[in-house]
Amino acid sequence: MAWACRLGLLLALLLPVVSASTPGTVVRLNKAALSYVSEIGKAPLQRALQVTVPHFLDWSGGVLQPTRIRILNVHVPRLHLKFIAGFGVRLLAAANFTFKVFRAAEPLELTLPVELLADTRVTQSSIRTPVVSISTCSSFSGHANEFDGSNSTSHALLVLLQKHIKAVLSNKLCLSISNLVQGVNVHLGTLIGLNPVGPESQIRYSMVSVPTVTSDYISLEVNAVLFLLGKPIILPTDATPFVLPRHVGTEGSMATVGLSQHLFDSALLLLQKSGALNLDITGQLRSDDNLLNTSALGRLIPEVARQFPEPMPVVLKVRLGTTPVAMLHTNNATLRLQPFVEVLAAASNSAFQSLFSLDVVVNLSLQLSVSKVKLQGTTSVLGDVQLTVASSNVGFIDTDQVRALMGTVFEKPLLDHLNALLAMGIALPGVVNLQYVAPEIFVYEGYVVISSELSYQS
Repeated sequence: MAWACRLGLLLALLLPVVSASTPGTVVRLNKAALSYVSEIGKAPLQRALQVTVPHFLDWSGGVLQPTRIRILNVHVPRLHLKFIAGFGVRLLAAANFTFKVFRAAEPLELTLPVELLADTRVTQSSIRTPVVSISTCSSFSGHANEFDGSNSTSHALLVLLQKHIKAVLSNKLCLSISNLVQGVNVHLGTLIGLNPVGPESQIRYSMVSVPTVTSDYISLEVNAVLFLLGKPIILPTDATPFVLPRHVGTEGSMATVGLSQHLFDSALLLLQKSGALNLDITGQLRSDDNLLNTSALGRLIPEVARQFPEPMPVVLKVRLGTTPVAMLHTNNATLRLQPFVEVLAAASNSAFQSLFSLDVVVNLSLQLSVSKVKLQGTTSVLGDVQLTVASSNVGFIDTDQVRALMGTVFEKPLLDHLNALLAMGIALPGVVNLQYVAPEIFVYEGYVVISSELSYQS
């Protein structure tokens, strides 16, 4: 059944899976996706049509002679898929069969052209996965001819052989297609599985409602649920469901994926709750350019120089107590982080002493990208970092002077840490062995659109 699995996955390109009850993501597969599946699906379909033909009972010699018939080759020169508005997908295929008839006198090879037509409907299962079913299926056989064109076989025998073969194909070809569809459903049922985001977090997609089919695309409303330690990340439900406008992204692309503000908010809440955004920034004490020591701070804050006459290491404990905020505006995506930074110095007994703490606001530019099946991001600082002294054990602190130091010792480690997290990426809706190729990303007011080609790697 390996061929069924492969073709099943190919057809599943039409139906990327999704999860939960409120749509936050929309996946559209356009006509170009159907054209791609039509092309790469020919070979698997050829293998699927290699059905078994039972013996032909030949009475022509006055004695019953069971004659073995075997399909030598199936060639599918044409496979066409098209959307049927309000219904599903229609399959049209032309197949050329070559048969070998093992007669007692001499073997005979016959060719037979066959046209296949099948309409499939897509619905939603009770566990919120897509289910594909055959609505109608039929096969139409042409006229059988001898492979070499010699016409040496009697007309009466050809008529009987053709009638036998056509009857077999009429019963078995649609059954083979139905089996393929069942294989598709098996694969679609696995799409509700969890995809890892980090060591302790996952994302799951599932359908929200029955797909919408137009003559140009099939559209699925999807909800992404993020989990931390097995528990879902829950945000207040937006009263206005996410609706992807029709004309967005790149015209002619295979897939158009719309990601709402809700997905970005959930991902950032996950990072904040998991503690992944927290970090400790330290420096090498004996390094000539190390500014994270009490000597460097003492030049800005006299009380630090008084308390620490000898240089001691300094640590910045960066903690994100509030969730970062993503802002999506036309052609512009930004992040705002509000970390709490505690500045500590090592005392003579190796314990750390709190010197002061800062409330910090960092505005970041967010650049999004797609690698294979994951959405990734990188950031850069926008403008100046905003500092406010939250507490101090070393007297007055001139924030303007401290800001210059923080720009040197704080910004780069923070960016390196944050970009490493965003580079891990988050899985986009898809199926096994499917990758996004040559994606383009568009930022609109409150949502992001990915226009992409697709590549199936068998």
